[in-house]
Amino acid sequence: MEMLVAAARTSLEDDKAEDILVLDVTGRSDVTDRLIIATGQVERQLQAMAVHVEEALEKAGMSLRRNQIQASPDWVLIDAGDLVIHLFRPEARATYALERMWGPESPAPER
Repeated sequence: MEMLVAAARTSLEDDKAEDILVLDVTGRSDVTDRLIIATGQVERQLQAMAVHVEEALEKAGMSLRRNQIQASPDWVLIDAGDLVIHLFRPEARATYALERMWGPESPAPER
């Protein structure tokens, strides 16, 4: 897992992604263990970041199927199983505020 997170993070840094945040949601989410959230300024940058992250994950040993990448002009979601990557334009990131939902200050999961 850490190797995949590192590969994705390095790829995003190389593509000048902003505000890269890695959240450990193990035990808080039934869907994934790690979330990576990052910002790109324009749709073209988001698309390039997604392609490069996919390539970086493949080099790290994870092959994604095309249907595991969902995209709109403002948000790209890459579902790599235990790692989910959200790439946002600034306005969409502020609107969805995943950091508030899943970050350290978010409410604890119900038991």
